[in-house]
Amino acid sequence: MRRRPIFLITVLCFGFAFFYIPILSMMVYSFNGSRLATVWGGFSTKWYVSLFNNRQMMAALLLSLKIAVVSATCATILGTMAGIALARFRRFRGRTLFSGLVTAPLIMPDVITGISSLIFFILLAQWIGWPAQRGFTTITLAHITFSMVYVTTVVQARMSQADRSIEEAAMDLGSKPWQVMWDVTLPVISPAILSGWLLAFTISMDEVVITSFTTGPGSTTLPLLIWSKVKLGVTPDVNALATLTVLVVGVGVAVAGWVLNRAERRRDEDARLAYRANE
Repeated sequence: MRRRPIFLITVLCFGFAFFYIPILSMMVYSFNGSRLATVWGGFSTKWYVSLFNNRQMMAALLLSLKIAVVSATCATILGTMAGIALARFRRFRGRTLFSGLVTAPLIMPDVITGISSLIFFILLAQWIGWPAQRGFTTITLAHITFSMVYVTTVVQARMSQADRSIEEAAMDLGSKPWQVMWDVTLPVISPAILSGWLLAFTISMDEVVITSFTTGPGSTTLPLLIWSKVKLGVTPDVNALATLTVLVVGVGVAVAGWVLNRAERRRDEDARLAYRANE
C-alpha cells in the first residue's frame, strides 16, 4: 500500500486548522460570561438570551431571511432558464452577447455592481417615480442580479453532462416538449437547481458591499448590522448569533447532502432496473 507523503498530510491539517480553529474559538466564546469577547469570564448562556431579546438583531435577521429567500428563488428560476438555453442551444443570434451579460456580474467587482445598481435605481426614481425609496425591493433586485450568475453556471454545467438520449427517447414516445422538460429534464438537473438555490441563498445572506449601496433607512440587513457592531468591537451576542448561524448552516448542508445522495441513488437504481428489463 502506497503511503501518503507526510508533508501533504501536514499541510492538509494546517489548512483545516487555519479555517476551523477560529470558528471553534468563536463558538466557545459565545458561552463567555464576560462582556469582553476575548476575556473568559466563566460559562454562561446569557448572551443567547440577550440575542433573542434584541429586537434590532431579530428584525435584521428576519429582513435578511426574506431577501435571501425571495432573491434565491427568483435567481434560481432565471438562472435555470439561462443555463438550459446556453447548454441546449449552442448557436443562436446574440448568444455571445447573452452569455457575456449573464456572466458579467461574476467577474465584476462588487463595488462596481453596487454603484451601477444605485445609479440605476436613482434614474428610475427620477424617470418613473419608482422606487420611491431604497429598501427591501432594491436590495432584492440587486441580489438577484449577481446571484443568478452562480445558478446559471451550476445548471449549465449539469445540463452539459446530462444524457440527451433520455429526452430524445421521451420525444420518440410521444411526449411534448413541455412534458419532456417537466418530467425528464428538470428531475435530471434537480440536484444542480437545489445547489444553485442554496448557493444563491448563502451569497445573499452574506452580501455586504452591494447591499450597502442599495439599502435605505429602516432596511438594515444582518450583515450590515454586524459590520456596524464590529467597528465598535465584537460583543458576545454577535458570537452567539454566529454560532447559531454555523449550526443552522451545518444542519442545512447535511440535510441537503442527504437528499441529493438519496435522489442520486434512486436514479442509479432506476437506471439499473431499466437496463436489466431491456436485456
